[in-house]
Amino acid sequence: MSTASNVGPPSWRPKAVVFDLLTALLDSWTLWDASTPSATSSEGRLWRGRYLDLTFGAGAYVPYEELVRRAASDVGLPDSAPAALLRDWEKLEPWPEVSEVLQQLKMQGRKLGVVTNCSKHLGHVAAERAGQGIFHAVVTAEESGFYKPVRQAYQAVLTELGVEAQDVLFVAGSAGDVEGATKAGMKVVWHNRVGLDKKGDAVPLRQASTLDDALRDFL
Repeated sequence: MSTASNVGPPSWRPKAVVFDLLTALLDSWTLWDASTPSATSSEGRLWRGRYLDLTFGAGAYVPYEELVRRAASDVGLPDSAPAALLRDWEKLEPWPEVSEVLQQLKMQGRKLGVVTNCSKHLGHVAAERAGQGIFHAVVTAEESGFYKPVRQAYQAVLTELGVEAQDVLFVAGSAGDVEGATKAGMKVVWHNRVGLDKKGDAVPLRQASTLDDALRDFL
């Protein structure tokens, strides 16, 4: 189901489109589920929810793998769960419509970027899974020194792209990104694939359960 704010179709066109990676572009939820002992969404979603709380509350960078392990421990999962997730990281798959959407934006001449709450190595591996060689900038929390939604995390990718916040459309994958990217000065759409609950007061231009629908006014 799609929802939108009451601003109407935008006349504004972005110079760049920046994406959340592990939720907006990649189906990381399936890999998290598969890494649990029961390989079910009930355990995976609980673990992933705790991980999101930890990363979005971390501020300055601490090792990503440490937060993944801590989140598993906090929800009662054994060490085998984060070990499996990190071992199988290269199995991450993009959502079905991602390739076509990225190619459309590229053909429009948009600069494309990613800012992700991840380690440098895992973040760049994941970015290649989303779109090999298509991004003009990929900035991880390890590289910027900050986890989203800290403003510096978003600013780092803007600096890499050479654009100002007001010229960028941010594609959020989680509620924390909707709030964080809005506060950083960007316009935001929310690809809310798995039906996450809203947090904060920020309202995206559009919210949808598929990436192409979330970006329908810009494709």
